[in-house]
Amino acid sequence: MDDSVTTIGEIADIFDGPHATPKKIEVGPYFLSISSLEKGRLDLSKSACLSEADFKKWTKRVSPQKGDLLFSYETRLGEAALMPDGIRACLGRRMGLLRPKRNKVIPEYLLYAYLSPKFQQTIVSNTIRGATVDRIALNEFHNFKIRIPCIEEQAKVANLLQTLDAKIELNNRINAELEAMAKTLYDFWFVQFYFPDKNGKPYKSSGGKMVWNKELKREIPGGWGAMTIADVTSLSRGVTYGKDDVRSKEDVGVTGILRATNITGNQVDLDDLVYIPKGILSENQFINKFESLIVMSSGSKGHIGKNGIYYFDNEAAFGAFCSKLTINAKFIFYVSVFLNSPWFMIYIKNQCLGTNINNLTNDHIKECQLVRPDEKVLAFFEKTMSGIYKKIASNSIENRELKDLRDWLLPMLMNGQVKVS
Repeated sequence: MDDSVTTIGEIADIFDGPHATPKKIEVGPYFLSISSLEKGRLDLSKSACLSEADFKKWTKRVSPQKGDLLFSYETRLGEAALMPDGIRACLGRRMGLLRPKRNKVIPEYLLYAYLSPKFQQTIVSNTIRGATVDRIALNEFHNFKIRIPCIEEQAKVANLLQTLDAKIELNNRINAELEAMAKTLYDFWFVQFYFPDKNGKPYKSSGGKMVWNKELKREIPGGWGAMTIADVTSLSRGVTYGKDDVRSKEDVGVTGILRATNITGNQVDLDDLVYIPKGILSENQFINKFESLIVMSSGSKGHIGKNGIYYFDNEAAFGAFCSKLTINAKFIFYVSVFLNSPWFMIYIKNQCLGTNINNLTNDHIKECQLVRPDEKVLAFFEKTMSGIYKKIASNSIENRELKDLRDWLLPMLMNGQVKVS
């Protein structure tokens, strides 16, 4: 038997959160939610806040501190993240905390060990299936087996995996900055109309001619017009499939299906695909690089109107909760940036909220109006955006490769099959 195998109780102290929910407020210490645990990261934007009085009450048992491992013991089993430094927070419902015994385990290594396939299978094997939620018994959690090698090996393994994750995070930050630049430029040029005129000066503020447009019900630059998304885009709905259609990734003649949950941020990822036979797909249900997916149904786990660009060369198709937008090459970045603008989301809300509509149709999207720029201004914008979006695509592809490498190494590093020299 591997002498590195021990139990959770041997390497960490276990705490659980309160079995109630305080009054939530906009600003204050965080009341951590299990929805904030996502693939080893803590997303505080998904946690509410509570008052100072409630914070004092809710931290009597334990106050999360840097290096504690936060985990879910009901629903979303297997999710975990490390508590960052400098954050005042208390545990939410269904959330537990492991406080590592630092002489036995490094927090960063413990996180990777927790997320490893071996320990995830341990969680599955000990899951109690309930009528409403699945859970693990905290009074048995201390007996769960986990491989924890010597501190020296832990440090090497954690350093290697953290290096990969740091590069992924850096690429994500760069992409976020580039996307923000694209949105700012779009707003500057096509909302405020400060695009460069023939003298290189901001058009509107330099006295450029503005005319009233009846369709858009606003002033726009002279020579410009109105258009709908349908004028420059075709839409296709995704494939409907059942449980009997689902296959293994390793089966011959299958392809991965993108779902609403694959639309993260302003792009489409390749995580957790469902695989089905290619034979039940039509040609227009496959997606190509720089095409976009948009969430069309409230029955999905995403939000109606949420959309993202597909940056990969990998073959993939998409499911029925989504529609694919294939944009005319002359307008590809102009429309793509618009789809991620607040103006588009306002349009979507006007289509859905306050009515009985729980789903978007392709016609809802097609009827959306926007400014049709002068061809020279549009071409200049597309050329500028091309470099930005090619860099975003390059970073996204690199992140996919880094994640695949990390996920390939993780189980072998965790079970001692591979050593870091």
